[in-house]
Amino acid sequence: MTTALDLSVRVGGVDFANPLLAASGCFGWGVEYSSIFPVRALGGFVTKGLSQKPRPGNAPPRIAETASGMLNSIGIESVGVDAFLAEKLPPLIGCGTRVIVNLFGETEDEYVEIAHRLRGATGIHALELNASCPNTAKGGLEFGIVPDVLRSLTRRVRDANPLPLYVKLTPNVTDITASARAALEAGADAVTAINTLRGIVLSAESRRAVLSTRFGGLSGPAIKPIALAMVHQIRRALPIPIIGCGGITSARDVVEFILAGASAVQIGTALFANPLAAQEILVELPVLCARLGITRLADQIGAAAL
Repeated sequence: MTTALDLSVRVGGVDFANPLLAASGCFGWGVEYSSIFPVRALGGFVTKGLSQKPRPGNAPPRIAETASGMLNSIGIESVGVDAFLAEKLPPLIGCGTRVIVNLFGETEDEYVEIAHRLRGATGIHALELNASCPNTAKGGLEFGIVPDVLRSLTRRVRDANPLPLYVKLTPNVTDITASARAALEAGADAVTAINTLRGIVLSAESRRAVLSTRFGGLSGPAIKPIALAMVHQIRRALPIPIIGCGGITSARDVVEFILAGASAVQIGTALFANPLAAQEILVELPVLCARLGITRLADQIGAAAL
C-alpha cells in the first residue's frame, strides 16, 4: 500500500496545505496569475509591497539580468493601502489559499498606519514586514540593519495588528541571527530569510551602471547558498519558524531549504523566467519526496546533519 504524502506545514500560527509560497513582488496581487494556473494550488502567496500612499516606483531601467539571477531596483511600486482594500483585496477573498500582505514604509509611523488600516480586513491571513526599506528618519539605512531599530519597528507593528506577523530579513548584515532575535523578542511569529543582496551591474560599453538607481537587489540561484546558510544559522540559534527565500527553482531546492531549517519557502525570481515554475515544482515535489522516503514534509524541518 502506498503511504499518502503530507505536505502541510504550519508557520507562525498559519496552516498551509503545502510549503510553496509565491514571494512578494513576483506574483502581483495574485489575480494576475489566475489565468495561468490555479492560485489555490499554492500554499499561499505574498502580495506586492503595500505602502501607505500610491508609489510609482523607480524610473527604468530597473531590472538587469545577471549570471544565475537578476538585479532589480523596482522601488516597490504600490497602489497604496486605500486602493488595496477597495480594489485588490476583494477578489482574493475565497481564492482558496493563504494571503500574506507585505507592507513597508519610510518611517515607523507609516508601517504602523498600514498595519492599523489592515486590522480586521477579511481575506488576509498574515502580514510580512519588509525590513529592507530605507529608514528616512535614520539617514536612509535599512530598518533591518540595526537590531534595536528592527525591534522597535516590529513591536509597533505587532501592537497595531493581531494577525500573524512575519519579518522579512535583510542579508546585508554581519549577523542575521541578531536581526532574527530582535524580531522574535518584539513579537514576530516567523521570519522570512532572505531578502535580496545589494549589488550593481555595469555596462562596459557605456561605462555606466545599467540600473537607473545604480544599485539594486540581487536575487535568483546565485544567492541560494547564502540563503541556505542564513536559514541554518537562524534555525540553530533561535526557536522561531523560518520561511526560506532565495534561488528556489525546483522541488529539490524546496526540500533542501526544509532540511536546512525552513518551515516553508518562497519562490520569486524563477517566476520571471518561467511563469509555470511553481506549478512544475508542485508536480515534482511528491515524486522527489517518494524517492527520498519522505512521507511527512514537516518532519524534515532542520533534519540536515549540519
